[in-house]
Amino acid sequence: MKAEEIRALKIEELAKQLEEARQELFNLRFRAATRQLVNHREIPRVRRNIARLKTIIRERELGIR
Repeated sequence: MKAEEIRALKIEELAKQLEEARQELFNLRFRAATRQLVNHREIPRVRRNIARLKTIIRERELGIR
């Protein structure tokens, strides 16, 4: 999801997306630990998505944009 798409979401939707991304990261790490993860590039992709979500949530808290 791109930053502009994320900025269009409401705060409740942002919180839901963040929780889903954290759950996905947990599942990916678990699959990596049990050697069931095929595409290891998924972990950095989800981490960047979490960072993007947290950044936009913080922008709203500070009143930026």
